[in-house]
Amino acid sequence: MWFKHITFYPIIADKLPAIDRLPEKLAEYEFAPVTGLDWFSEGFAAPHGFSPELVFAADFTWSVALKKAEKVLPAAVVRDILEDKVAEIQAAEARNIGRKEKQELKEQITDDLLPRAFVKTSRTQAVVDTKHNLLFINAAGAKAENMLNKLREALGGLEARLPQTRQSPSSLMTDWLLRGVCDAGFELDDSCELKGTGDIVPTVKIAKQDLTADEVTQHVKNGKTVTQLGLVWREQIAFVLTEDFAIKRVQYLDVLQEEAEQHGDDAASLAFASQILMAQSVSTMIMELVGCLGGWQE
Repeated sequence: MWFKHITFYPIIADKLPAIDRLPEKLAEYEFAPVTGLDWFSEGFAAPHGFSPELVFAADFTWSVALKKAEKVLPAAVVRDILEDKVAEIQAAEARNIGRKEKQELKEQITDDLLPRAFVKTSRTQAVVDTKHNLLFINAAGAKAENMLNKLREALGGLEARLPQTRQSPSSLMTDWLLRGVCDAGFELDDSCELKGTGDIVPTVKIAKQDLTADEVTQHVKNGKTVTQLGLVWREQIAFVLTEDFAIKRVQYLDVLQEEAEQHGDDAASLAFASQILMAQSVSTMIMELVGCLGGWQE
């Protein structure tokens, strides 16, 4: 339940269905195994193995999981069978096989193999914090957008937007790196990425270094801006902040996980405590960041 890459969206929680109605709404979009000639199947599944429930509620939070099953059919396997089939026809009928007929043979072979193909599964998890009106998705880019769209479809709408603040994260990160000190409860960690300008954009990646060193800050003085910055928040969470306000490479330091374990005698109670602690700490951290960025854009 401890999300490692967080894409988040401010939401209007008051417009979400009541918690007791969520399971029935998600049940209409429940995961079903991929069968026959289908290449993939996708739907909501239980977030935890200890319960079949599609929604796991914990105090002011609830979580869901989107499961995807994809058939894996290696192109090399299809190609080898196709080559054997073409050779067999050419030998038996003493004729060449044209491009169109090869394509038809390939499609036939694919259809024959598909029901027996290996199936790969994956899950994308999401948590809604109704106290701070935030949706967290443990994924980036297209996967996060897909989860958001599936939730909108299942819930009959979800008012969520990308986080937009008065100051850009890149501008704030550049200022912090140049000053060598952060505001609020944040401290510089040991990694960052900077980019320059021009037709060919120069990129500098720094890892496991003192970010207050002259050779690091000199990049900013030379006109580069920070696009990723390693930070530590209140000695509880280490993470990398990106220019589009995503939070990646998240590490929850011992104090948080130990607190969850103190409240978790079994799998269910540990998941309950972990979900609350993660949501509470990440939400508080994000709201402090939003304050440093001048607040939300109107």
